[in-house]
Amino acid sequence: MLRSSHLALALVLGAGATGVGTAAAASPTPAPSPSSPSAPASPSSPSAPASPSAPASSASPSGPAGASASATVKDAKGNSVGLVSIDTRNNGKARVRVVVRGLPPGYHGFHIHNKGVCDPKSTDPATGSPFFSAGTHFDLGSHSHPDHSGDLPSLLVGEDGIGRATVVTDRFQVRQLLDGDGSSILVHARPDNQANIPKRYGLKNGQTGPDAETLKTGDSGSRIACGVITEG
Repeated sequence: MLRSSHLALALVLGAGATGVGTAAAASPTPAPSPSSPSAPASPSSPSAPASPSAPASSASPSGPAGASASATVKDAKGNSVGLVSIDTRNNGKARVRVVVRGLPPGYHGFHIHNKGVCDPKSTDPATGSPFFSAGTHFDLGSHSHPDHSGDLPSLLVGEDGIGRATVVTDRFQVRQLLDGDGSSILVHARPDNQANIPKRYGLKNGQTGPDAETLKTGDSGSRIACGVITEG
């Protein structure tokens, strides 16, 4: 009887051990703890903004879309007084951006001219204005002012001598500014009246409205700063 009790107890204990072993085997092996995430690489210092990327629009007859140009604007003494950038928008229009420093406050005529030469020693024989080498207003047709292709809104300079402007125009494509004889950007001494001379303002000869000079220049006066437009 005692032997039977011992045998039964052994069977019970053996079954219990087997159950524990089975449970241990069924338990999922704990996944290894994830390694500590490495610290993200510190961002590099921001670089200067890249030139505008070429838009997806197709090339224009005058050159590939996305073309860009720039100019360093200098006064008659050779001092750098401004920067101009010209690029092509996604809609194919040209965007002109300008910033100037150290110029007289007020409005100034601001135009693209048809020669890429900014020689301050080249003076207008009629007025003595420098940068006569830059030629007349850039134009792709036979327009008068203010409808020349290179006619832009006047540039407003603050009392601190700083002026900024952005203009978007469909009057030209950037590549057309980079033809054989090039082009330049001019800042004038006076505001551009956009040839807005009402007929009530009569001249001595009886003529009314804008005269020939106004239809050429908008009466913007002397050329006080000039920049040759170059690609890129």
